Amino acid sequence: MRCGVVPRTIGGPFAVLVAEQLVAAGAKVVVGFTSSGRLAPTLPLPSLVIATEAVRDEGTSLHYLPASERVSAPNMLLTAALADSLAAVAPVSCGLVWTTDAPYRETRRQVRHWASAGALAVEMQAASLFAFAQTRRAAIAVVAMVSNSGDHTGDQFDTGEHAYRVAVLNGIIAGASRFVRGRHPSRSNRATTR
Repeated sequence: MRCGVVPRTIGGPFAVLVAEQLVAAGAKVVVGFTSSGRLAPTLPLPSLVIATEAVRDEGTSLHYLPASERVSAPNMLLTAALADSLAAVAPVSCGLVWTTDAPYRETRRQVRHWASAGALAVEMQAASLFAFAQTRRAAIAVVAMVSNSGDHTGDQFDTGEHAYRVAVLNGIIAGASRFVRGRHPSRSNRATTR
């Protein structure tokens, strides 16, 4: 199976631009792999969050779906396949993320609000990609590498060693491949769902 990596697709508008082009070119699966900030204090740094739902605090999703507070992941079988394959690589949680286009406007009040609403992490593309995927009926998922937190006293932006990041990419490829081949994991995968 052929796969590729498009680096530095930061933010919803650019991620959707690339996804639109990939889907038009025949891509069977698109997985957004993004850095994110921790909102749930129990998540270790680094860890992975696979988004099952996203808060729509950005603008791109409004061009695909009517306004609403949240948008769900369009394909839970793909989400489950990714969670299953990545559980062997790193701590994985599945759940709500907060998508915002304005990382320097993440106020303490907003962080507290979305954390208390159950958001695990804050990132910049899940809501946009999910809205696009629902509109186009595309198989899209988002894996967020939780690498930083305002309450963390150690090094910020801890994305692990090179070997860890390569293992995460390989886990994404394995999960996407399993999904495309129709080999879906059982409902009892090892990821934590919140």
